[in-house]
Amino acid sequence: MKKDTRLTHAGLDPHNNHGVVNPPVYHASTILYPTVEALEQAERTPFEGTRYGRRGTPTTFALEEAVAALEGGYRSIAVPSGLSAITTALMAFLKSGDHLLMVDTTYQPTRAFCNTVLAGFGVETTYYDPMADIGPLLRPNTKVVFLESPGSQTFEVQDVPAAAKAARAAGAVSMIDNTWSAGLYFSPFEHGVDISIQAATKYIVGHSDVMLGTITTTKDTFVRTKRAASLLGTSAAPDDCYLALRGLRTLSVRLARHQESALAIARWLENRPEVAHVLHPALPNCPGHEIWKRDFTGSNGLLSVVLEDYAKEAVTAMLDGMRLFSMGYSWGGYESLIIPFTPHTARTATKWLPSGPCLRLHCGLEDVSDLMEDLEKGFERLNAGR
Repeated sequence: MKKDTRLTHAGLDPHNNHGVVNPPVYHASTILYPTVEALEQAERTPFEGTRYGRRGTPTTFALEEAVAALEGGYRSIAVPSGLSAITTALMAFLKSGDHLLMVDTTYQPTRAFCNTVLAGFGVETTYYDPMADIGPLLRPNTKVVFLESPGSQTFEVQDVPAAAKAARAAGAVSMIDNTWSAGLYFSPFEHGVDISIQAATKYIVGHSDVMLGTITTTKDTFVRTKRAASLLGTSAAPDDCYLALRGLRTLSVRLARHQESALAIARWLENRPEVAHVLHPALPNCPGHEIWKRDFTGSNGLLSVVLEDYAKEAVTAMLDGMRLFSMGYSWGGYESLIIPFTPHTARTATKWLPSGPCLRLHCGLEDVSDLMEDLEKGFERLNAGR
């Protein structure tokens, strides 16, 4: 089945739910067993079925089945946030004395986790240039190679198949933060990745009202990852899983609109005198654009801009007066967002050379002409404050 069809039907079992189309919300902690034999069977198969509420309910399993079908993985595990998906996956495969290769453009909380918690446990992290060949950086004790493509905020596109192949040859597990594609526009397991992670908070939920993460695995990596999730107590709430399932059904049509608006705005911004660079993987000048064309089937609502040399006060005047582009972290919801950011302090293996202020935009589902008008008025305030 094509992905649009999978999004519509995966995780549904109406005939086992009284004909109800959507899986109901099961709230559970204690699970009862009718016989000793059934109780012992549950002990023998701890990762199958509803053994205890923390291990998941039928609502959880419906979402996990749907996400695994979307990404093309063996199984998926729902956890309370995108960050918990990242930290759980890393903890499952790293121990004291191990080495981690982490892409330099990673999500900032991922970097903070590596530099504090993993460092405290005796795990060494090496950050690498997303455009580099990772082969020379692999060590005998490298256990995980972590990718994020496109990279956070600046959207460099990695050669995922090459990195995954090198990791596998070295006996390391490859993991990717696949939130940018929502699992729809990039199929990690077709490109050799072992574990795919998403902040389902973003495009899967799509309505800015749920914290949720997913870890999708190969058959070989499932049990170890699921065991770590269980022992760490990372249990997703059934109501959140229900809302994620609802969001998943419209993912394709929503993401198409986000993509269309972001591309239109990105091309419009390229011609603005206030803008030095537009950062968007679908634009030819974005690092890794040719790889993006080879491996991805679409883009999303995110883009960043590097402004010309404006003072902070001018940028503040621009942002404080925005009407439709609200200031707030996260992205993937129906609303448009804008935040200032500084790449210089977020990297250790690469240098960010542009000197102008940077803005990240998420283009929501508003009319694109209204969004452009909001930005146009923002540029007027920017120039007035120069």
